[in-house]
Amino acid sequence: MKVGIVGCGVGGMAAALALARAGHQVTLLEAFEAPRPLGSGLLLQPTGLAALRALRLDEQVRAAGAVVGRLEGKDSRDRRVMDLDYNDWKPGAHGVGIHRGVLFQTLHDALPEAGVEVVTGARVVRVETPARPILHDAAGRTFGPFDLAVVADGSASPLRAALRPKARAPVYPWGAVWTHVADPGDRFGGALRQVYHRAEVMVGALPVGRDPDGTTPRGLALFWSVPVAGLDGFLAGDFAAWRDQRLTPLWPDLAALLAERDDWSGFSKALYRDVSVGRWNHGACTLLGDAAHGTSPQLGQGANLALVDAVELVERLGRDNRPVAVSLGAWQADRRRHTALYQVASKALTPLFQSHGGFWPTVRDWLFTPLSGLPGARQVAAWLLTGTLRLGRFPRVTRP
Repeated sequence: MKVGIVGCGVGGMAAALALARAGHQVTLLEAFEAPRPLGSGLLLQPTGLAALRALRLDEQVRAAGAVVGRLEGKDSRDRRVMDLDYNDWKPGAHGVGIHRGVLFQTLHDALPEAGVEVVTGARVVRVETPARPILHDAAGRTFGPFDLAVVADGSASPLRAALRPKARAPVYPWGAVWTHVADPGDRFGGALRQVYHRAEVMVGALPVGRDPDGTTPRGLALFWSVPVAGLDGFLAGDFAAWRDQRLTPLWPDLAALLAERDDWSGFSKALYRDVSVGRWNHGACTLLGDAAHGTSPQLGQGANLALVDAVELVERLGRDNRPVAVSLGAWQADRRRHTALYQVASKALTPLFQSHGGFWPTVRDWLFTPLSGLPGARQVAAWLLTGTLRLGRFPRVTRP
């Protein structure tokens, strides 16, 4: 088939790579002249690692990233709120923290060998004839017609409304600022750690291994939650005052890693959307990844779900002799048994960690630990953590 893919993010590149290796002619269209990752770090779960295994990239990713075996959360009084262990899912299991730039490089570097044509500076603004899609960019160029078009341009996708006019994607009221810091002594290794002050402050440290240029072999992605309305003002504020007066009292060891910095250089902001689209495809054109089912970052599943989307899409097309639009519908039905559960869980859990007022954090602090002792509770929490909560079995190609 002739395939056009919009978006050079994790989902778009994974789909391009998998489709090209399956023998399809793939054109990947990216809006920026020089594609680049957004954000600092992410946590690859066993599901995402299984998808990368199918793409023959898991060993590279594991070598570059950092093993994460636990998720630990404490409040500002040093009381334990969360303590999740990958071993509760499967002995020896773990996630891999990785710098977004490293994952981007790994996927991007594999595209030429697979035969993917990458067109940069192509901001696609319109899809014509979804039964045999033609893609139009802002410069007036056309691409196609294609037998299949995949829209994987993120949660803020400008094409989503054209495909699914009733789609909704409101911005979450809370975003975050991220940066990458060196952790030469590996003091923060082995776990994703978070500290909360009520639900109005959440600071976290995720081990991510090396940085893209290899100068920092052991690094951390540091994040701090901020209301979206105050993001720009936050990054225009006094860096030293934030570090010394807000971060240090909560987490002095983490603040010490920023001792040599004197401004916000190296920080980036992140916005998140709650995406609801109904059916993902219109004819032979489909949404994929965050464009189809973006959520808050609370469960950290975005990249993992996109990777699984991509690999399972190609698996479905490879074993299905029906028209592309019919195959897309079957693929979407399978995937929603996975993605929909995380969308629901994300909506339910986000106010416990990112909200104003004292009610929701009180519920979190007083119930999480007792509930974790109930029969089966830790297993359900482990499914949520590892990305394996799904109605039905994973196909063999993405089975963790």
